[in-house]
Amino acid sequence: MKYGVVLHKSEEGYSVSCPGLPGCWSEGDTEQEALDNIRDAIKEYVAAVKEMSAGSEYREVDVAV
Repeated sequence: MKYGVVLHKSEEGYSVSCPGLPGCWSEGDTEQEALDNIRDAIKEYVAAVKEMSAGSEYREVDVAV
């Protein structure tokens, strides 16, 4: 699955967030490090959501954008 991310360059490096996953963000000294770190953060976020919703009914819906 693909997620859009937003990179912010600062004097300290890069911060990166995933708007589709509230509260999911990371950072890195370089753009590549920030992107690698957000990949890990997204994996952990999704795993936590799956764990928290275990036993709940799950459905997918199509949304026209």
